[in-house]
Amino acid sequence: MVKSHQIVITGASGFVARNLRKYLSEKNIKLISISRNDFKQFKNELKIISINYDEKILLPKIQNSDAIIHLIGIGTQSIKTDYDLVNVEFTKHIVNLSKKAKINKFIFTSGLGVSPNTSLGYFISKYKAERLIVNSGLNYTIFRPSYIVGKDDLFTKYLKKQIKKGKIEIPGSGTYTIQPIYINDVVKVFLQSVLQTKFRNKIIDLVGPDYITFEQYVKLFSKGTKTSIKKINLEDVYHTAITDSKSDFGVDDLNILIASFKGNHNKLRKITKMKFQSVIELLKSGRLL
Repeated sequence: MVKSHQIVITGASGFVARNLRKYLSEKNIKLISISRNDFKQFKNELKIISINYDEKILLPKIQNSDAIIHLIGIGTQSIKTDYDLVNVEFTKHIVNLSKKAKINKFIFTSGLGVSPNTSLGYFISKYKAERLIVNSGLNYTIFRPSYIVGKDDLFTKYLKKQIKKGKIEIPGSGTYTIQPIYINDVVKVFLQSVLQTKFRNKIIDLVGPDYITFEQYVKLFSKGTKTSIKKINLEDVYHTAITDSKSDFGVDDLNILIASFKGNHNKLRKITKMKFQSVIELLKSGRLL
């Protein structure tokens, strides 16, 4: 058991953070968990609700922690929140806070496909955030995740909602591929990145061992539920994404899906020395439903 570490987690009420906090709590790690929204508190956890992540409130409480895991980010824009404001400027705020609190280890979730050559608004904001962290002088680990899946991630919730309606709609051909990774593996990787020096100043794809088409994923997920699957015209989906902020798919969601980004799972496996769960096997067993 790991008992002597204290970890700060931002975005504590989100899907990844909830699972991570539960895992770390079970390992008897002291947590300082921060969110704008209320959340269930685990053992060994200091719970902080702060809308603006106010420095005066946070600094004395997080001082000299061993690591900060920054899990705040947005994947769709609106009039009220844009990529630059949340993914870049807010990351800058957390980096500065880490420095003042003398927290040397900074762990960040970027996105699979992020690169200096991207033209996608979401990826540009994540790349700028990455550069802020790399140039900060902090000991960093940046993960570029594909779809992180579990029982209550947004993608799984979307599919469950469609199953209740009796029909799942697939944008376009559905032949584009994803490389999902299971949340139970993700939380173990995060803990390793805090404890082990081999993660120092690394940028790593956070991806599972399987490539699977979107259509195959949907079919396996809904197997045995008597749900119909319908392919819908991609232009229509894009039009809805552009004109309706409540659309199931945002414009950048569609761009990322269709791009079929592939990550380097072998690098992740070698550095962690873990055996990763096959999401295909999870789907076949019905454990994600």
